[in-house]
Amino acid sequence: MQRREFLGALGGAAAAWPLGARAQQPAMPVIGWLDTGARNQFADRVTAFQRGLGEHGFVNGKNIVIEERWAEGHYDRLPALAAELVQRRVTVLAATGAVNATVAAINATKTLPVVFGNGADPVKLGFVSSLNKPGGNATGVSFFIGELGAKRLEMMRAVAPTAGTVAVLANPNNTVSRPELTDIQAASQKFGLQILVLDGGTDAEIDASFAKMAQQGVRALLVNTDSFLSSRRDRIVALAASQAVPAIYAQREFPAAGGLMSYGTNLSDGYRLAGTYVGRILKGEKPADLPVLLPTKFELVLNLKTAKALGLTLPPSLLGSADEVIEQ
Repeated sequence: MQRREFLGALGGAAAAWPLGARAQQPAMPVIGWLDTGARNQFADRVTAFQRGLGEHGFVNGKNIVIEERWAEGHYDRLPALAAELVQRRVTVLAATGAVNATVAAINATKTLPVVFGNGADPVKLGFVSSLNKPGGNATGVSFFIGELGAKRLEMMRAVAPTAGTVAVLANPNNTVSRPELTDIQAASQKFGLQILVLDGGTDAEIDASFAKMAQQGVRALLVNTDSFLSSRRDRIVALAASQAVPAIYAQREFPAAGGLMSYGTNLSDGYRLAGTYVGRILKGEKPADLPVLLPTKFELVLNLKTAKALGLTLPPSLLGSADEVIEQ
């Protein structure tokens, strides 16, 4: 071969090499995101999750891909969405929101790593063997939001001391709804209160429950932990305002939207922690060896503008312990 021909052939091979090399390069890891809510409602949680990933050097679109699936409050869709992500051959499956997402993810795979983020007790539900040593393919963050129901009831009693009955709005489609109600009912006996349990699994049920509450003259409301109820926060806050009923919620998004008060885990930090665990698994650690993380940040948020509109004077003990007070 002549020197010129050789260089031409070499140049042609070099020009063709990047395409061939790219075809042989391993694809970026894909993280499956399965959530019970709707993205337009909970985009901030995705941001917090990505912040946790970033702490371990992973950036969506740069060295990982996040494949999102949202049930938008339709919990019956979760098994199919989880199966879809497993068939997509994701590297890690993140199951967040209501505990139903974790159930769907664990039922869909016994081999892929699952990182959960929900408000349930993962040991009681059989997701892990123990908090310190999960032992299987799942680990994550337990917000224990539902465990705070009794504390919320105590706070509502302080805000509305003359209310003999407190309504509890719960989504019957949520796996942990019943245990949370059990804790609240046990606490109600201690405080000498009656509990009126109301269903809130659909928009029609929410409307009917508020109508029932008005009919029975109930003057205090506790809204249970649930992704669907959270996605309907504007509707629920507006209905509570229309009946001038003081209400306590599990997440700060409610008082931020005009609700009276909330007490619960700092969810943004919880989702960040879930992201850090996905990052550690991508670097080679095993879910079985990663202890379930528990919340360290709890927050009481009060909306003074709403309190004024309701004609309420909030107890100094609550005002003094509030992490955030909304005045506008």
